[in-house]
Amino acid sequence: MRTALAAALCLLALPAPARAAPPEQKDTKGCQDHPAFTRMPGTWIHSCVLKEFDARDFTAAPGKKVTVEGRLTRLNYYPQAAATTRPSELQILRNFENAVRAQGGVVLATEKSRATFRLAKGGLELWTEVQADHTGKYSLSIVERQAMAQDVVANADALAGDLKATGHAAVYGILFDTGKAELRPESAPALAEIARLLGQQPTLALHVVGHTDSVGAVEANLELSRARAEAVLQALVRTHGVAAARLRPFGNGPFAPVASNDAEEGRARNRRVELVKQ
Repeated sequence: MRTALAAALCLLALPAPARAAPPEQKDTKGCQDHPAFTRMPGTWIHSCVLKEFDARDFTAAPGKKVTVEGRLTRLNYYPQAAATTRPSELQILRNFENAVRAQGGVVLATEKSRATFRLAKGGLELWTEVQADHTGKYSLSIVERQAMAQDVVANADALAGDLKATGHAAVYGILFDTGKAELRPESAPALAEIARLLGQQPTLALHVVGHTDSVGAVEANLELSRARAEAVLQALVRTHGVAAARLRPFGNGPFAPVASNDAEEGRARNRRVELVKQ
C-alpha cells in the first residue's frame, strides 16, 4: 500500500503537460497591407475590400464631411490569438497619427476611436480613416483620390441626338489634369467620336464650350475653360482634319453647373466640355 501511495504522490508531483500555443493566423487570401502603412505588431488581416473606383465620406474637420473618389482599400486587422497583450484604441490611433506626420501628412480629425488623415504619397492624395476598438481590432479605409477612368464615351449618334433635341451635348470623355489645359491621352476616343459626328454632318458647325467646377477664382476658371475649349478645337483640326472654321471655342467657367459643387461627385460632373450647335 505504501508503494501504491508513493507512486500516486509521484504522479501528482509531475508538471502538467504544456498547452500548445494557438497557431498563428495567416492573412486572408488575396489581402495584403497597403503600401502606405505597416501594420500593428501581432495582427493579421481578417478581411479586405478592394475597388478600383468608389466614393467614401471622410471627416475633414469636426462636423464637416468630404466625399472622396478614387481607388478604395479597406482592411480589417485582428490581433493574433497568441498575443499576450493587445493595444488600446488610443495606442492604435497614435501610431497611425505619428506615421502620417512622419510622411508629411495631416491629421484632419480625431475622436475616441477614430481618426482621419490626408497624405501625399507617390504622386497620389491618400485619404485614410482608422477605426479601432478595445479588443485590439482595427480597420483602415484608404481612398487614393483620382478622377474616374472614363470607360463609356458618348458616340457620334448619341451626340447628334442630343444636339437635335436640346441644341447642346455634354462630352465627359475629354479629360485634363487639375488646373491644366493639356488633353490627356484618354481623351482620344471621345475626340474621334466628335470628328465622326462632324464627318457625318458636313454642314454642322459647333461652339466648343469648356466648363469648370467652382473651386478657385472665377477669373482663373474662365481662362482655364477657354484654354481647354481651344485645346479640343486644335486636336480636332490637327489630328482629325476638321476645318477650323466649323468650330469656335468658348470658356464658360463655373457659370453653368449641372450639379451641386458641394461634393466631389457634383464637381466632377461640372468639369466638362459641351458641344453647342451654332
